[in-house]
Amino acid sequence: MASGEHQYRIGVEWTGNQGSGTSGYRDYGRNHEIRADGKPTIPGSSDPAFRGDPARWNPEDLLVAAASACHKLWYLHLCAEAGVVVERYTDDAIGTMIDTAQEGRFTRILLRPHVTIRAGGNAELAAELHREAHAKCYVANSVNFPIDCEPRIDVLPD
Repeated sequence: MASGEHQYRIGVEWTGNQGSGTSGYRDYGRNHEIRADGKPTIPGSSDPAFRGDPARWNPEDLLVAAASACHKLWYLHLCAEAGVVVERYTDDAIGTMIDTAQEGRFTRILLRPHVTIRAGGNAELAAELHREAHAKCYVANSVNFPIDCEPRIDVLPD
């Protein structure tokens, strides 16, 4: 595992100028492009509740996706080290955000990974490794709200 400081350079370009800039709240689009060298562009917008394009990724989607993906990557790493052979991993993560006149913030992300391990695998260890993955997850360690995990482990039949 590489240690030390890591930097991530991301470009975000607003593409929502509809000819009059931000002359009024309803006069501009929320669309933008998220870019990083050598990677596909991500089409972004705001949540549809905030006049965004529902077909594009919004920052809230990306935060939940980052938490889910980070947990999954640590989990697979720990399983490989522990000899737990994962055959399939999916997650149906849910992020909860409140938006009031005073504040907007996430209150929780719930990860719901469904993991299938090889026949004869240790389901108890596979479940325990989720706790360790959570403790190591960079995203979970960087936010000020809980990220909970409710894993489901299936073992393939012999």
